Amino acid sequence: MFSKRWEGGSTMEMSKQWDESMRSTDFSDDDRSNQSFAELGRSMRTDEPPSRRILDETQQSWLLEPNNKKEQPMVDIGCVSFSRRCFWWIMCIFWACVFIVGLSLVIWKFAPKKHHSVPTPDNYTVVLSKALTFFDIQKSGDLPSGKNSINWRGSSALLDGRVTQDGSAAVNLTGGFYDAGDNMKFAFTGAYAMTLLSWSVIEYKTKFLALGELDHAKELIKWGSDYLLRTFNSSALDRIYCQVGTGGGAIPNDHYCWERPEDLDHFNDTRRSTISVASGSDLGGEMAAALAAASIVFKDQPNYAVELLTGAKALYDFAKLRPNLYVNNTSVPPSERALYNSTSFNDELIWGSTWLYFATGNLTYLGDATIRASNNSNWGGATAFGAFDWDSKLVGAQLLLTRLRMLQGPGYPYEQVLKLYNDEIGIVVCAYLPQFQTFPRTDGGLIIFNRNATQHLPAAANAAFLATLYADYLKAADVPVIQCGPNWFSPDVLRNFSQTQVDYILGKNPLQMSYVVGHGDKFPLQPHHRAASFPKDGKRYSCEEGYKWRDRDFPNPHVLEGGMVGGPNVFDLFNDTRSNSNQNEPTLVGNAGLVGALVALSEASEASIDPNSIFTVIPSFVPPPPPPASPWTP
Repeated sequence: MFSKRWEGGSTMEMSKQWDESMRSTDFSDDDRSNQSFAELGRSMRTDEPPSRRILDETQQSWLLEPNNKKEQPMVDIGCVSFSRRCFWWIMCIFWACVFIVGLSLVIWKFAPKKHHSVPTPDNYTVVLSKALTFFDIQKSGDLPSGKNSINWRGSSALLDGRVTQDGSAAVNLTGGFYDAGDNMKFAFTGAYAMTLLSWSVIEYKTKFLALGELDHAKELIKWGSDYLLRTFNSSALDRIYCQVGTGGGAIPNDHYCWERPEDLDHFNDTRRSTISVASGSDLGGEMAAALAAASIVFKDQPNYAVELLTGAKALYDFAKLRPNLYVNNTSVPPSERALYNSTSFNDELIWGSTWLYFATGNLTYLGDATIRASNNSNWGGATAFGAFDWDSKLVGAQLLLTRLRMLQGPGYPYEQVLKLYNDEIGIVVCAYLPQFQTFPRTDGGLIIFNRNATQHLPAAANAAFLATLYADYLKAADVPVIQCGPNWFSPDVLRNFSQTQVDYILGKNPLQMSYVVGHGDKFPLQPHHRAASFPKDGKRYSCEEGYKWRDRDFPNPHVLEGGMVGGPNVFDLFNDTRSNSNQNEPTLVGNAGLVGALVALSEASEASIDPNSIFTVIPSFVPPPPPPASPWTP
């Protein structure tokens, strides 16, 4: 009955009435809204179909009930809160990272590795440190135990200068370096050694720094420079103390006695006499070069640099205004004149004025260095062609001035002479090359500058230093080749030459012997050296009592670390006996050249020379601008 009445048309009638009422009535928006709610309310009658009732209830809930979202649970960790889901994601990521890092550490720890050994220093680097140590062994003067790196050496010759000749006043001449295996001190050769050390530090400061030896080298230069400053009065320079101790003449003398330097003051006698000279262009020029070069090394200590430079200027004036060889002074005993008898002094004047120019930038010194070229040439003079040593500085001065020409170019009026120096140094280094056979060589490859020389290694080391330095100058100036007559060579051939000579010194020779004491498996065990031959037994040995240590056929009780001996003869033969002073005695000047060659060849740093630091006080030479054109020029 219910369904029949629903199906009997009443629905259509209601729909029709609804349509008519909607057409006949106008509603506002609010009326429509109210009407909609009323209609929705009426639609909730129980006699309507269930599907329609459910739908209307859902619609009514959308419109009448508030939209309340379900709150997510939160995790509070104190300073910040996270949703639980976010917190679990963070924790998962954290523990994943911990796992990855831990796994990586386990793999790194236990997985097989390819071991990379630290590259060992080259031979040149190793021996350089030893060669500097030799200068520590040679120190004279006050050596406090806490500051003395050589435990078998101590303070010595603290009374030097108290005993004088010719009635001159006593002076303080403590300090400095002993010249060789004896206990004598010479200003001439000592100054030359300091000049070479300073030159090496100026050019290869980066390498010394990389090796940790820069402070050591500077300390040695200062030790020697301080002594040189004591040998003259820069404010009123009328004489220079050139020597302490005598090597000949009346007995006892230094060469007659075999005595530890620490015992000199205990057995005081006349052999510690000092010798001074009132003239000497060779001596003054070399000492001026040493102090001027040292002032460049110590330019970071302005007060000390000024003191050095003041002394250098005074010494150069002394040398220039009193032309003479220092051994020609009557105050030098005949027995001493043959020890270091310079053959000329023009080379020292050029050498000294060149270093003073680099230290001051004063063109007067450059003029002096170039005006003397007319009577100075490597092709003439008493010294061997191309040799650079304590007696002949010309090659070194020419190389320095060639550096100036290549990297600064002062131009007129110096260019002509500088080019002459450049050409001559080019001839010298080409002559070093074995293919030109200018110099004889031993069967083992050692270059021989003078067959009559008593020691051959110092000259070879000096040549190695100059050749490598010239090659580095060419590199700094971007010059790719050197010309040797009709031939062109890479500068590397100069470095190769230097390596052959230094390698010979270090053991690549027919005897397989290193001539640097303390280096290699085989080296001289009995070098001619007083201090190293005495045991440290707390006893004092007088002049003649020391013969027992001189004449015994046993190795020295102390290793003369880093000392380069004179070396073999022209037949590559060497006699390792203490009495053989010609072959088996080290010297300051020999080791100074060795230090230069070693640091030049060392691979301690990729840098070679510093091309500009030596020119710090030299103004740049810029060509003057052309004169302005005349307004009347058409």
